Amino acid sequence: MAALSAFLTADFLGTATWLWLVFLAIVLALLIFDLGVLHRDQHEIEMRESLLLYGGYFGVGVLFGVWVWFELGAQSAIEFYTGFLVEQSLSMDNVFVMAMIFGFFAIPRRYQHRVLFWGILGVVVLRAIMIGVGSALVKEFDWILYIFGAFLLFTGVKMMFSKEEAHPDLANNPVLKFVRRHMRVTDDLHGSHFFVRLKKAGDSKAMLYATPLFLALVLIELADLVFAVDSVPAIFAITQDPFIVYTSNIFAILGLRALYFALAALMHRFVYLKYALALVLIFIGGKIFLHGFIGKIPPLLSLGVTFGLLAGGVLLSLLKTRDRPAQSTGDVEKHG
Repeated sequence: MAALSAFLTADFLGTATWLWLVFLAIVLALLIFDLGVLHRDQHEIEMRESLLLYGGYFGVGVLFGVWVWFELGAQSAIEFYTGFLVEQSLSMDNVFVMAMIFGFFAIPRRYQHRVLFWGILGVVVLRAIMIGVGSALVKEFDWILYIFGAFLLFTGVKMMFSKEEAHPDLANNPVLKFVRRHMRVTDDLHGSHFFVRLKKAGDSKAMLYATPLFLALVLIELADLVFAVDSVPAIFAITQDPFIVYTSNIFAILGLRALYFALAALMHRFVYLKYALALVLIFIGGKIFLHGFIGKIPPLLSLGVTFGLLAGGVLLSLLKTRDRPAQSTGDVEKHG
């Protein structure tokens, strides 16, 4: 009993082990409930269900922040909420990329949730690795925060003045070409399966083939890795506590994946969101350099400024485009 107590209270990356275990248990319970109960059958997720699912994930994230407040203090909770908000906002561009990927492979809406769900598992692992490496670098070389800050400033300014959206060339994606060269891939979907065994002409026995559903999963994981290059430095600019960085990231991504089916049809209306995100990146990056002159900006002020910029961008966009019709995720050009 004493050994168990010592293990649970032991420090792991600056936070007691039992806090990490509670977080992982909550995430595991959410994923089991999502796939095993809510989406045990493959069905097309409409906007109402997407919004309700997002509301559930968002509510759990907010309650987790309250728990952080009681266990780790007000500053940690405010940093959690700021990271939670920033990560959700910076990942919104990922929604458009995911819609492009699903359109490229002609993935029906009833199978899209399965891809996004299993993609979450990859995110949990990849973000843990990236945040672990980032935390070790910041702890060993505190000057690396200035590199993060300069990167965020550069990215924000570039985003602010960029004229056109860069659309990824999925057909010539090197990762996709690598997978096709090294794995057998079917041309057609086989229900909700990522892999199937088929016996084709020339095969002496049934061979294992990947389906386009698996290729979509690979590209969505790759897209998250690319977007994490922006979001992870942004969170480290808010707090260097690995527990707050990781938990705020994961809860934000869980919610955003649930919201995908509603957002994908509305992304064309967020015309000013890009500028709001650019200002957020400039603000967060600038905080690091201002620290040496005016001291640390209060976490509550950072949360207020971040929320104000994002809310302003969203509201202005919705007002500007209120007469535009909604788009379907199927409007994206499809490729076999």
